[in-house]
Amino acid sequence: MVKRDVRSGARLRDLADKADASRRSRYVCPKCKKKSVKRISNSVWECKSCSAIIAGGSYSLSSGAGEQVRKLIEEKRRG
Repeated sequence: MVKRDVRSGARLRDLADKADASRRSRYVCPKCKKKSVKRISNSVWECKSCSAIIAGGSYSLSSGAGEQVRKLIEEKRRG
């Protein structure tokens, strides 16, 4: 069981648990496509397989704003 710092309300505790679970889980590496990316510090992620260092979201590898920027860049590249 993870120690929780949230003290008021079940909904807030659930949100804190979700954020903590997503922070501790592994993600798929965008370079080598293996599920071996782990968080090493705030917004910094490292692939244990290919040693790639990736900047991402604080609690997950990609944030909503980051996804929007990635889509805009892809659209600009296409034309």
